Amino acid sequence: MKNRLKVLRAERDWSQADLAERLEVSRQTINAIETGKYDPSLPLAFKIAHLFGQTIEDIFDPEDGDG
Repeated sequence: MKNRLKVLRAERDWSQADLAERLEVSRQTINAIETGKYDPSLPLAFKIAHLFGQTIEDIFDPEDGDG
């Protein structure tokens, strides 16, 4: 699943560790989500969306642009 997490994080000048701390997950989790190796759980996706003030759909693209 494609996502805008890396872009949103960079816009705030946050490291992966900074974002991980805010979301109470590991830096490795952030890296795996950003690289598409891991899709976040629904509760984590909501937490990410809330942190950035956006909807889940604004951050994550389940169709990868093909829908």
